[in-house]
Amino acid sequence: MLEEKNDNLQEADGKLEIEISDSTQDNAIETSEPETAAEIPTSETETEVENTAETTETAHQTALDAITNSNAEESEDETLKERHDIPMQDYNTFTLDALVDELKKLISDEKVMSVKDHIEEIKKAFLLQYNHLIEEKKEEFNASKEDPNEEFEYHSPLKSKFDEYYNVFREKRNAHFKHLQTNLKSNLDNRLAIVEELKELINPQENIKDTLKHFNDLRERWKNAGAIPKDKYNHVWNNYHFHVENFYDYLHLDREARDLDFKYNLDQKQKIIARVEELVNETDISKAFRELQDLHRIWKEDIGPVSKEHRDTIWNKFSELTKKIHDKREVLFESQRANEVNNLEVKKEIIAKIEVLGTEKVNSHSQWLVQIQKVETLRNEFFAAGKVPSEVNEETWASFKTAVRNFNSFKNSFYKDIKKDQNDNLNKKMALVAKAKELQESTDFGATTPVMKQIQEEWKQIGHVPKKYSDKIWKEFKDACNHYFDKLKEHKSEENVDEVAAFDNKKAYLDTLRAYQLTGDHKTDLDAIKAHIGIWKSYGKVPFARRHIEGKFNKILDALFEKLSLSKKETEMMRFSNRIDSLSDSNDTRKLDNEKIFLMRKIEEVQNEIFQLENNIQFFTNTKNAKKENSIVLEVRKNIAIHKESLDVWKEKLKQLRNLGQE
Repeated sequence: MLEEKNDNLQEADGKLEIEISDSTQDNAIETSEPETAAEIPTSETETEVENTAETTETAHQTALDAITNSNAEESEDETLKERHDIPMQDYNTFTLDALVDELKKLISDEKVMSVKDHIEEIKKAFLLQYNHLIEEKKEEFNASKEDPNEEFEYHSPLKSKFDEYYNVFREKRNAHFKHLQTNLKSNLDNRLAIVEELKELINPQENIKDTLKHFNDLRERWKNAGAIPKDKYNHVWNNYHFHVENFYDYLHLDREARDLDFKYNLDQKQKIIARVEELVNETDISKAFRELQDLHRIWKEDIGPVSKEHRDTIWNKFSELTKKIHDKREVLFESQRANEVNNLEVKKEIIAKIEVLGTEKVNSHSQWLVQIQKVETLRNEFFAAGKVPSEVNEETWASFKTAVRNFNSFKNSFYKDIKKDQNDNLNKKMALVAKAKELQESTDFGATTPVMKQIQEEWKQIGHVPKKYSDKIWKEFKDACNHYFDKLKEHKSEENVDEVAAFDNKKAYLDTLRAYQLTGDHKTDLDAIKAHIGIWKSYGKVPFARRHIEGKFNKILDALFEKLSLSKKETEMMRFSNRIDSLSDSNDTRKLDNEKIFLMRKIEEVQNEIFQLENNIQFFTNTKNAKKENSIVLEVRKNIAIHKESLDVWKEKLKQLRNLGQE
């Protein structure tokens, strides 16, 4: 840290002798380097500026200009100096969420003017990505909308947060500028007044001690006068230093005191040079340049002149070191530009990949989801790739947007093709919803339950509908089905008491039936068995979980039928009739339909078998030994007779089942 200079000139032996001379120009004391960027020389004297201006190295001047311009800008608002403590990041690589979080952090933790450039970069990066997102959403909306009068709307909570935080920044910034503008004019007037007082300071009639005290007071007031408009900065500073130098010129100061002042100033400037020599080797070039900027401000604004013999040497050394740091900074910029060129190549490759995806045709929604994910990944990679050279930035961004837009158009064409199918599916499902609502209040549970189950199966077979209708129609359909089956459940609960009583009666009747003995008279016994069947049916249905009792009843009947001298056909028909009566009592039309299908298939199988056997008979009867049938032929004829008898039974069963359906 540089030591602070005591600006009060000390008296020699307690007393400072000052002599006023009419020819003080020969003893003029130069106090500082010129202030404006255009006037910064390689020498500290105005005379030598004129002699050496044509030989000033352009590189040195460029380095000094960079420092001076920055300091002139920061003179208007001292909070700008603090921006150096916050490194500028490549906000183009941030996601939208990360940009909002960074914006919130900066406006919460930092002074408004120290982060204004950061926030403006965040704003540009956010709007770039957000507007691209809006374009994509609008294209999707236009591709899927059904009502041509429907207007596009998209509300993003993330955008609302961003606007909220940015408005806070803007309010803080406006308040800061309002306060700053008020102070700038006041500070400018104050500094101009100080300059005017300096003009009047040279008064041979005034006591030298009072003059020096007044001079030092003016310097202190100047130091604390505050910021002024940057467009007035160089002019006001030049005037101030001009009149400070005049004061030194017109006062023939005590040589010892003057030399002490020169020595102190030289020591301070040598310390600055020593620090700049260290900064030349600093690895963080940006940090080194920022500190160099502060050191130039101190050199120019806080430290006075040095003796003439050291003036050129020390200034040339300082400007040479400044150039070295500036050159390293330029190398850094060149490296950054090289990175930007590499980033450009990366982004071109990403754009090319998106363009390829915009031509790959896929034929299913699941495959398109994969394609969409690929583009989203490439999109994130594009934003994460970093900056490109500014001269091609707009062109690169336009190419990226075009590639994404072409992909979306290609994708949307696929969904337009399936949109008609989805609308057809919607109409089918709406018809099922209407049917379910129509049946939900039905109390004819035997007839309605199979229908409700059937429309549920049909619903499963129908494909997707437009997303905006999906939840609504599914809820309507589910509510109608649930309403019906809840009623069915309540109905079954009410019937349960009667079914339990029927089970108890049938269970008790089984013992009676087991004890029954045939009389031996065919008609009497057959009538008795039919009577038992009638009594059993009169008890009604039993609970579903206890239907095994029907099997026990059928086993007892089978045993009784075997004891009767009935033909096989009569026995089969009696058993079948009892089974069909049980299915009829259960009101299970699905099982009756399945039974009908089974009988028709059996009839077809037996007919085919008879046809095959009869073909075989014709083969044997057409031979030379046809007159005398052998054992094989006899066996085939026997099988044909058995199959025909079986066919009669199957047909009789089907006839009985069909008659049942007509009743």
